[in-house]
Amino acid sequence: MFFFTTLAIVGTWLGFANPAYRFPGLILLFPLAMTQVALAAQTPGQAAKAGLIAGTLGALGVLYWTAIPIRYYGNLPWLLALPMPVLLSLAMGAYVALFAALLQPAAHRLSPLPFGLYAGAVWTLVEIGRGTLFTGFPWLTLTAALVPWPFAVQAASILGAYALGGLLTACMAWIAAGRYFTLTSLVGAVVLAGLWVFGNLELQRPLPEAPAIRVGIVQGNVDQSLKWEPAYQKATVDAYLDLSARQIGEAATDLLVWPETAMPFYFQDGDALAAAVARFARERGVPLVTGSPAYARVGEAYSLYNRVYLIAPDGRVAAHYDKAHLVPFGEYIPFGKYLPFLSKLAHGVGDFVAGQDAAPLRHGNLALGLLICYEAIFPELAQASVEAGANILVNVSNDAWFGRSSAPLQHLDLAALRAVEQGRFLIRATNTGISAVIDPRGRVLAQSGLFVAETLAYGGAALLTDQTIFHRYRGLIHWTCAGIAALLGGLTLLSVPRRRPGKFR
Repeated sequence: MFFFTTLAIVGTWLGFANPAYRFPGLILLFPLAMTQVALAAQTPGQAAKAGLIAGTLGALGVLYWTAIPIRYYGNLPWLLALPMPVLLSLAMGAYVALFAALLQPAAHRLSPLPFGLYAGAVWTLVEIGRGTLFTGFPWLTLTAALVPWPFAVQAASILGAYALGGLLTACMAWIAAGRYFTLTSLVGAVVLAGLWVFGNLELQRPLPEAPAIRVGIVQGNVDQSLKWEPAYQKATVDAYLDLSARQIGEAATDLLVWPETAMPFYFQDGDALAAAVARFARERGVPLVTGSPAYARVGEAYSLYNRVYLIAPDGRVAAHYDKAHLVPFGEYIPFGKYLPFLSKLAHGVGDFVAGQDAAPLRHGNLALGLLICYEAIFPELAQASVEAGANILVNVSNDAWFGRSSAPLQHLDLAALRAVEQGRFLIRATNTGISAVIDPRGRVLAQSGLFVAETLAYGGAALLTDQTIFHRYRGLIHWTCAGIAALLGGLTLLSVPRRRPGKFR
């Protein structure tokens, strides 16, 4: 099993964005190798051990960057920062171990076709679980690795990213379980070919007709270690105002988007800096989306929010959105009263409080579905926003935390899946990159560099209202996967092992 465990690790390393070399299709080696592990293992425990090793080492190769914010912004020594990616990767590996353990009995008891279905359904549930349990961390989803090949992710508009990953897993399970040259293997190859054909046809199909807006994105590239210092607040605002003036001067703009916490002060206080921003929107006559921390007084205490404002062309606040899914240890401390020695990476006094309203920010014909920072990695948040009427998605983020690593590109890949799943343009504004305009097919139409101050302009972001199949039937799709897994898992328990374990004919 050593060979196949190694194959799964290499497929993960090279399939996802990494500092060396990337070939997205190699991610399919992961489900192929895990199927082979299940076929070769004599017990579920043996399969789980191989899965834990493959999942942990595979994740570690692409989640190495999680030590960066701990070291540089959490102010912890490398000795304490370096274990973070190891612990997180072990957690990711535990899900792979579970997948392999569940697969092993089925590999020896089910015939190839139902086995492939079972493998796909179980992987879907594993990814859903990883994205939900313990606040969720759906970072390394199988489908996300394929985003640089837009044709490969078009079926996410029907199945969603989780179930598409499950279907790809089923295909590779059919190919492996059928020993590569049988009818079962042909089924897997034909489904893969069908996804390829469908994806390319979707990319050629025109987008639905709808009113379009001209979008300007401003990436300030403000030093994360300085932006919260009072002496640098005016310089930060001036930098964004200067870049915005240049952007509007070069291209007509219907919506201007600044990143998460672009304003490192409490905009709601209405001080001179806030007045300068409001005056800019009023003088230029352009609605502006920008992030700023916010607070609300509750008795003698204060609640803090990670907020995004929509400032109308008259300079008034038209609406705001408070981040709903906060980052553990970044914006709040889980079980904080039991862990008083830990401090947040994010700036501010006390923990942030989660917002409760998914309603889009509205102005005129705009209905902006906001996703702050890593909210873009959670399908259910984009789903709720579109359900509430969003006709365009806006992801504002501050990826300066990640440094010069693979994380900003991995984050971009996950955000692109939300555009495909929901059939919406997605406008992404970050402090240091990668800012982008992504169309409903997941194609990156404009993209910034890393750690540069620049602006992006795109003149055809359509305000779409059609709902994708995935949006309409998301619950049914996921429950169907659960039903398939339960049914075939039950059959596995009731079946007797084959005389020749793992040998499919």
